[in-house]
Amino acid sequence: MIPLFLVLVGVGALAVGFGVLRSYGPRFRVGRLLASTPLVTVSEARALAAGQPRYVAIRGRIDAEDEFEDDAHRPLVLRRARIQLRRTGSTWATVDEHVEAVAFAVREGIDEIAIDHAALAHGLVVVPRESVGTAAEAPDRVPAGTDPTTPMRLLVEQISSVEHATVLGVPTAGPAPDQVRMTAGLGRPLVLTTLENAEAMRVLAQTGPRRPLVAALAFAIGLVSLTAGLAWALVDAATGTALAASPTPAAGGGDPRSDGQGPGLVGDPVAAILIMLAIGLGSAILTLAYLRLTGGRRA
Repeated sequence: MIPLFLVLVGVGALAVGFGVLRSYGPRFRVGRLLASTPLVTVSEARALAAGQPRYVAIRGRIDAEDEFEDDAHRPLVLRRARIQLRRTGSTWATVDEHVEAVAFAVREGIDEIAIDHAALAHGLVVVPRESVGTAAEAPDRVPAGTDPTTPMRLLVEQISSVEHATVLGVPTAGPAPDQVRMTAGLGRPLVLTTLENAEAMRVLAQTGPRRPLVAALAFAIGLVSLTAGLAWALVDAATGTALAASPTPAAGGGDPRSDGQGPGLVGDPVAAILIMLAIGLGSAILTLAYLRLTGGRRA
């Protein structure tokens, strides 16, 4: 019963960890992609556009011909402003969104690749500028009938042409001759961040900063419990066969253990070897499952 209990605890803990990460919604997937997508040069990404589609990451400096300025006179290539209302607890719902953008590319040396900014949705990961108030402060930007005391916030996300960015997407041939652009594809979103990976992960997790720790603990408990339960069950199965062997010679069959030189092998050594291999294989599978759920390591 104890091995079964440990296996059930392990499965339950893994389910809890996976559920906690899923509670981040699309941000969980973006984080996984940032952690695991292979990085290539802009030149390599351009070459990939002529072959089999691949989802890759590139890094470079943002470049544009027609920037526009914000209130602080920073040259921008994209600015997204969202009005959100608090519905329940810490949940915010977007009720108004305005996007201003110009064509831009990511450049590395003399190579550049255009960015399909229209495909950016949840994949834009930057430090947002936030202003909090109530619906009474912008009655023309909220739905009719909204309670004036409803908490409201303005979130502004923007990309400057003086920044470096990491972009994840599928390199494809653009509408213009010799143009290649990064866009969404292969069932994955276009992702752009101007942050280092660690900081990008903090931004993605800012709606619940303690949840990653809870998920990590749940995965650790799950992996340990599941491995211990399976190992215990396999060892019980092996030792049960060995302990079932008679300690005295069988009548008429001779003593199979040895002929006066001490006890020999009891049980089935081949089965014991197979059990140990199964334990190792099970541990490897659980480790790969953990890496898959948490994003793994970037190649």
